Amino acid sequence: MNILKSLVGCLGGLLMVLSLLFHSQVLAADTKIAVIDMKEVLSTSTAGKRAEGLIKQKMDSLQASFKSEENDLLALQKEMEKKGAAWSESVKQEKAAAYQKKRRDLAVKQEEANQELKKLREQHVSPILKKLEEVVSKVAASGDYAVVLPRNVVLYATDSIDITNAVISELNKAIK
Repeated sequence: MNILKSLVGCLGGLLMVLSLLFHSQVLAADTKIAVIDMKEVLSTSTAGKRAEGLIKQKMDSLQASFKSEENDLLALQKEMEKKGAAWSESVKQEKAAAYQKKRRDLAVKQEEANQELKKLREQHVSPILKKLEEVVSKVAASGDYAVVLPRNVVLYATDSIDITNAVISELNKAIK
């Protein structure tokens, strides 16, 4: 009798699990999910390329402006290594202080340049991201997608649910 009760209990539990699985699969079948590669959108869309070009141009300009200071710093370091043994203690201290000052000044300028680049990125990329939200909503609605996830947070996704190209196309139309 106990075996029969156990068997009925197991069968009942199995039926409940199967019905839950079936029910969750039916719900999952109604939910369409898509993924989007944000990095690709920003690097291949017309607006993204334009923004990236402006940022790269500014970065190259800033790096060029630091080149002479970096060369001066390197020359001073080499001079200190080569001639340091022959210098008096006061000359060594004077050169070391000059080297440290140049290093600090260069570090401050580089930090200011990084802040300038960050502002430039925000200025040019933020409007693209704002428009991108609208475009993704539009593409998702037209494809009946309930959820759109960034591709970099998904462990696996088939290419059939990737809407990156559709989003790039719509973004290019929206931002000219």
